Amino acid sequence: MEGKLSEASKRAVPSPIQQLSHLAQRVGAVNLAEGFPDFPAPAHVKAAAAAAIAADLNQYRHVQGICDVLAATMKRDHGLDVDPLTDFAICCGQSEAFAAAIFAVIDPGDEVLLFDPAYETYQTCIELARGVPVYVPLDPPSWTLHADKFLKSFTRRTKAVILNSPHNPTGKVFSRAELLIISQACQQMDCFAITDEVYEYITYDENKHISLASLPGMQERTIITSSLSKTYSVTGWRIGWACAAANIAAAIRNIHVKLTDSAPAPFQEAALVALTSTPDYYESLKKDYAERRDFILQLLKNYGFHISFKPQGSVFVFAELPKSWQISDIDFVTNLINNAGVAAVPGRGFFHTDADDQTYHHRYVRFAFCKSDETLKAAAQKMMKPVKSNRKNEHVTK
Repeated sequence: MEGKLSEASKRAVPSPIQQLSHLAQRVGAVNLAEGFPDFPAPAHVKAAAAAAIAADLNQYRHVQGICDVLAATMKRDHGLDVDPLTDFAICCGQSEAFAAAIFAVIDPGDEVLLFDPAYETYQTCIELARGVPVYVPLDPPSWTLHADKFLKSFTRRTKAVILNSPHNPTGKVFSRAELLIISQACQQMDCFAITDEVYEYITYDENKHISLASLPGMQERTIITSSLSKTYSVTGWRIGWACAAANIAAAIRNIHVKLTDSAPAPFQEAALVALTSTPDYYESLKKDYAERRDFILQLLKNYGFHISFKPQGSVFVFAELPKSWQISDIDFVTNLINNAGVAAVPGRGFFHTDADDQTYHHRYVRFAFCKSDETLKAAAQKMMKPVKSNRKNEHVTK
């Protein structure tokens, strides 16, 4: 019966990244590949989930209080006036919110613009809706938006633009000037914008997350998606949301109900507690992640990388292999797993465009630093051991 499987299922095959993940598991490698924390979630948030389960809040449920808090937060952080009764869909994580948003607005043949490199799930959702992903390359090493390339990517079939900021895999935070280019193009071409803002509270130095919906003329055409996962270290709870104008949000909610009916009830209750965390929680979150970022940047420099772009947000470093290293991203990661016992992600899985110079597509490796101090120190010890050994051998041969 395999021949009767859908074309969509045939396209959704394991990537080299997944295959290397299996290798890392087999050898027990330290995991700097996947973007989930290995440290405890906040105690007050876990306690709220446990209390909800104990109170038997375990059936299909919609916790309106989440929408009320999110509406107040969007007003405070972005100046957006949203109606908590009509403008939200609570979903099973940002992934379902994004998928439901795509299914709500994309018809067969519609084109959707994405910035490359890009998180791979976006393309799958677009293709399941029978839309056409169109990639716009960001310019390395700082992953800047090239306005001319972007504007030339629009056609009469363009239906939406996808924006992920802070950005996975690069750690880029789109500037206000770049957001203005995107917003003006969306309005001129009368298309939707769908944003992934899951790293909204994880920014560094002077970089600040700006929601595209907050720019003039954009709220009515923007679908914001986000979640609890990254901010509160609960990636397995699957609580996310979409925020949009009432008629768009209603379409997303209708699709969500047909897909999963309801987000996990006790974790919705816990979300209400998480989303009302005090300001010092978010300050501590940024401080702790900034320290982790700086630790892994120094580790990679010690290992031999030249860091040309310091992450402005998110929990990833997208490091370019030195030109003197005659090795591809996949070979580097395979060797890193086998020889040092540390796992990372080859960058090629995030690239999709036919650039003038495609060689750089095979020259990047993504490292996740949303890990405990113990994990990061263990990775450093493992990675530096062969480096120190090589240096010692070089000294002996001299």
